[in-house]
Amino acid sequence: MTETIKDKVRAFVIENFLFGDTSYDLADTASLIENDIIDSTGVLELVAFIEDHYGIAMADADIVPANLDSLARISAFIEVKAGATVAA
Repeated sequence: MTETIKDKVRAFVIENFLFGDTSYDLADTASLIENDIIDSTGVLELVAFIEDHYGIAMADADIVPANLDSLARISAFIEVKAGATVAA
């Protein structure tokens, strides 16, 4: 089975912000900020993870809840940015 972007992001969030608690029901569309899963420091860790793992340079304008507030939004953002990088 191929691990998707969403799977990798979910694993990162569980490991780094839920301290390995796989019993937490982390829905794809659940707000990571509103559910107190990540804070401003966590956003920076998430940005570093995305940049390191996907080779995406994130501009300040990219670091907004519309891109980073749920597993679904994060994976869609990475797919668009990684696709743009590959196409460029």
